[in-house]
Amino acid sequence: MDKLNERGAINVLLIPLILMVVFFVGAAGFGIWAFMSRADYKTNSDKKSAVAAADARETQKAEDETKFAEDAKKPFDTYIGPAQFGNVTVNYPKTWSAYVVENERGAAPITGFFHPKVVPNVTDINNSFALRVELANTDYKNVLDQFKSRLDTGKATIKPYTLPKVPSVVGSRIDGQITTTKQGTMIVLPLRNMTLKVWTESNDFKGDLDTNILPNFSFVP
Repeated sequence: MDKLNERGAINVLLIPLILMVVFFVGAAGFGIWAFMSRADYKTNSDKKSAVAAADARETQKAEDETKFAEDAKKPFDTYIGPAQFGNVTVNYPKTWSAYVVENERGAAPITGFFHPKVVPNVTDINNSFALRVELANTDYKNVLDQFKSRLDTGKATIKPYTLPKVPSVVGSRIDGQITTTKQGTMIVLPLRNMTLKVWTESNDFKGDLDTNILPNFSFVP
């Protein structure tokens, strides 16, 4: 009888011991899993933070370079045309070069080419320039008629335009295909009995045209 009681007591004590061992093993496993998960999260988090920091540095670097390039354009250089042709005044970035031909007896009294650093060969029709300026001995309406087919086919759009510094003269702004082979933006303005054209032959310089050139462009009507 005493032996049965002793064996029963052992069985009763063995169950809590087994439960404690199971609990301990489970807790240890959970702890190891939690530790590994935290370590993995920290590793991935560090990697993500490093990538984010690198991206932020690259973004800031690009923004700084863009700002530096814009600041380097100022103050502007200036071209002023002959008084008899309206003192056409072009303020252009100082990081650009200019090549301007004045021919008071020609079909175009003023023909100007402007481009960053060095002006490409002006006789090569395949070259595209950041800025072109031309005063033509042609009636304003006749110049606009040259764009009619492109406007009719949707290859270009047109809307009224005035220079900020010459608000009394209403001309036109043409966006899209400005020549048979080039895309860009052209401003066409009547200047006395002539026509003034200001344009970019590449959409890459549209921002310069709108931000730097047109707000500072002027002439005497």
